[in-house]
Amino acid sequence: MEVEIRQEDEFIKLGQALKKAGLVGSGVDAKMIIQDGRVTVNGEIEERRGRKLYPGDVVSLEGDSFKVVK
Repeated sequence: MEVEIRQEDEFIKLGQALKKAGLVGSGVDAKMIIQDGRVTVNGEIEERRGRKLYPGDVVSLEGDSFKVVK
């Protein structure tokens, strides 16, 4: 299922977006799954928690995904 997360600023960081989408419970959880290579951004594995996401980016984690929208 794909959900959308809205962000007010120019960008949102990957770790924050995962929390906002409800896919992780904390920043520590986000850090662990990102470092394990379990998260993709626009189809590419992303291992940087601070990766900046912009409207249109799609993030996936084990079958769940969300799209960043303005």
